[in-house]
Amino acid sequence: MKIKKADKLTDLKWLNMFEVAYVDKNGRNKSWQIATRAREPKCVTGRFTNPDAVVIVPFHTPENKIVITREYRVPLADYEYGFPAGLVDDGESIEQAARRELKEETGLTLTRVIDISPPIYSSAGMTDESVVMVYIECSGKPSTALNTASEAIEVELISRSQASRLCEFDAKAWLVLSKFAHNGHL
Repeated sequence: MKIKKADKLTDLKWLNMFEVAYVDKNGRNKSWQIATRAREPKCVTGRFTNPDAVVIVPFHTPENKIVITREYRVPLADYEYGFPAGLVDDGESIEQAARRELKEETGLTLTRVIDISPPIYSSAGMTDESVVMVYIECSGKPSTALNTASEAIEVELISRSQASRLCEFDAKAWLVLSKFAHNGHL
């Protein structure tokens, strides 16, 4: 398998489509359409180490609860339970992005980084978008005052027993909440 080239199909601000030409394992020329947030797909540039976004898994230490969000998602035309998340700005470290997004989406303050995952891909057949899971401790009072007009976010602090009863999650949220419900920690 060898990537030959990528032709840009769209020219949008946040996400673009590319037609990627490649040679399959039998030596045949093939093509694949992918979405990317980068100027060129990662399969062409080879830049896989920098994540596109952070997903913040916050544990509110004064309350001994995990922080989740209930956010309206246009592709679902409904709300989804998940975690604060957002794109990493140019020149921004993972910790800086996590601190900024946590404050903007929940009003909470990051007090300690517990762990950062490697870049992970949730839909590698469709996109090269990667996220890192940033497990943190936080404090403060939840607020959505810094949300933009395009964000409809509710912030909830949930206990271990509450985590085991919630069921409407994205895949990342379900994985973390099920672990929290079982173990009582991140």
